[in-house]
Amino acid sequence: MKLKLLVFAGLAEQLGGSAIDVDIAADKLTTAQLKSHLIEQFPQAAPALAQSYIAVNQTYAEEETPISERDEVAIIPPVSGGEPQPMPETGHELAEITMDPIAVEQVTAKVLHPNHGASIAFIGTTRELTHGQRTTLLEYEAYTPMALKTMQQIIGEIGDRYPGTLCAMTHRLGSVPVGEISVVIAVSSPHRDAAYDASRYAIERLKQIVPIWKKEIWEDGSEWKGHQLGPWNPTAANGGAQP
Repeated sequence: MKLKLLVFAGLAEQLGGSAIDVDIAADKLTTAQLKSHLIEQFPQAAPALAQSYIAVNQTYAEEETPISERDEVAIIPPVSGGEPQPMPETGHELAEITMDPIAVEQVTAKVLHPNHGASIAFIGTTRELTHGQRTTLLEYEAYTPMALKTMQQIIGEIGDRYPGTLCAMTHRLGSVPVGEISVVIAVSSPHRDAAYDASRYAIERLKQIVPIWKKEIWEDGSEWKGHQLGPWNPTAANGGAQP
């Protein structure tokens, strides 16, 4: 079986590119078998591969999910973590990924509603100092179609958990200098309690399942940062996000 695998972030650097070809002597293949094959083929990347998940056709796959040559297969290293009831129609794309600077007011405008008395905008920016280390720049990369799909999934989850609540999220890719915005999550609701809770849920869930990675660039080096909130399992129910 011949497969072309999409690879991202630091794992792509270890495997030698953002797309790799593998040829496996098997007529049938599961994601678990593919992962074992990759660990054997790329022993230098074994620790990173062991923590990674496989996505098949832009969906996180279980270990026994079958793979065919027709599938779009991606190796998803831990995403960039930090420390369906339909949504009301707004006429805007509620999930967005951009290479351009983000305008907070434009994201917030997507969720403003005459029946909502509370709105919140969570703004994530590049900070200069982390544990005493000076950051000069963040570089963001995404598996864009799957990132948009999982962002839309989160927006739907919020509609289920907090009926009537609207959520929009925009994430920036590429270079984000110190002080500039990397992500904006806007939430509105008839009452403030649901708006606060939904905002917290959205950012925690985004950091759990959305395939976006960041590279911290310092004065004396750089490092891809993955999930930092304990064992990473994007297939778990609600990904461990707070209710």
